[in-house]
Order: sequence, then C-alpha cells, then structure tokens
Amino acid sequence: MISPSLPTTLAAALVYLGALSWAGAEPSKAEIEGRALVSDLLAQKPVENSEWRGILKIRGRDRQTTTIPITGRIIVEENGWKVVYATSATNKIGAEMLTVVRSTNAANQYLYAKAAADSALGAPRQLPGQEANLALAGSDFWLTDLGLEFFQWPVQRLLKKELRRGQSCDVLESVNPHPTTNGYVRVVSWIDIDTGGIVHAEAYDQGKKLLKEFDPKEFKKVNGRWELQEMEIRNVKTGSRTRLEFDLAK
Repeated sequence: MISPSLPTTLAAALVYLGALSWAGAEPSKAEIEGRALVSDLLAQKPVENSEWRGILKIRGRDRQTTTIPITGRIIVEENGWKVVYATSATNKIGAEMLTVVRSTNAANQYLYAKAAADSALGAPRQLPGQEANLALAGSDFWLTDLGLEFFQWPVQRLLKKELRRGQSCDVLESVNPHPTTNGYVRVVSWIDIDTGGIVHAEAYDQGKKLLKEFDPKEFKKVNGRWELQEMEIRNVKTGSRTRLEFDLAK
C-alpha cells in the first residue's frame, strides 16, 4: 500500500478544522465519529517549513490546455501555519497569490491578491470562507478547495468505511448548512485510514448534483519516500479539469 508522505503533508498543510460547534439535537453516532475523524486530521499539523514548485494544467471546456507555473510555501507558526500559493502571470492573466492562514482556535483566513495583466500584485484582501469560492488563476481549484474549507463546516458524519483505489478509507460527509449560491452544499471524501490523505472527494451543488471531483493521480518515490506528484480536480458540469503537477526532486 502506498503511504505517501506529501499527501499527508499537503493534507496537513491544507486541512485545518476550527473549533467545531454544534447546536441542536443530540449528535448521532455518525456525527460523533465524523467530528473525531476531522479532529484527527487537525493533529497532522506540519512540523517544519517547506517549499515546492509545479505547474497548473488547465483544460477548459473548449479542450484547450493552459499551463501556469505555481509555487507553494508552508510556513509553520506557533499557533498554526500558513500555506502560500503563487501563480505566475501569462500573456492572458496576471499573477495571483493566495495565503491560507490557519490557527488552533479560529476559522481559516484567505488572503488573496490578483493582478491585472501586465500589472504587479497589489495588497491582498481578506476573504471569509463563504466569499472565497473563487477560481485560482482561472483553474478549477477554488480558494476554498485549497483550504479544504468543508472541514470547517459544522456537520461532519462518518458514513462508512470502504476500499477506494486499494486503500482502506473512512468515508466522511461534510454538510454546509448555509451554502452560497455558487458554493458546495455537501462534500463526500474518502480519507486513507493510514495516512489521513484524501483518496477521492466529491462536491455537490445546491441542487444536490455532482459538481466537482478531486483525485490524487500520480505518486513518485523520492529518497525512499512516496510523494504526491500530481493531483486533479474536475468540474463535472463544464467538463473542465485542472491538474497540479509537482516538480519533484529526481
């Protein structure tokens, strides 16, 4: 079984579960187990700073592919950590920078800057999670996808355990009780029981129709460890897809 370190690291970098609050009826067993699972994911905080680089390959609904260089940094702080994504300008769009700020006692913060073509990046603006359903560099990755915002929703249920792509997985349902017009209302994710990495995820719109799918695609052994080399997110409605390919050391 693959036990990739980068998915775990990346998931740990991306995943933060804020202080869950649940008001209402007595939680079901599935809800209790769901919260416990997400709390375990929170414990996978990165232990050190790191950097990576790669490319976004965006295949639009017209089947044309656009390639955009991207870099990332993980910055560990005393009470949390930051993940910084920076995309380069192309001849069509300007550079963009997203910083997802996580802490041990607060919701995600999204600091986002987008330059016009041929212009420099300005100061970032701070977005709450419900306003961060914005595409990064025209890709199929929303800012909230990169922040795994659905782990911060108040309703988390462990539906079952299931094999997916040869991995033993917990199947987690995350429900957004107050979705925005263009946002997800429900996300179902298959989480590797051994590594905590996401093996597959499906996001549904307000009409309860499948909107997006996410999958890690390729792994590579680097210095004796399995690292995530490529992951993909697909918009089922538009037919577009984006692959994030990491430039791993030989």
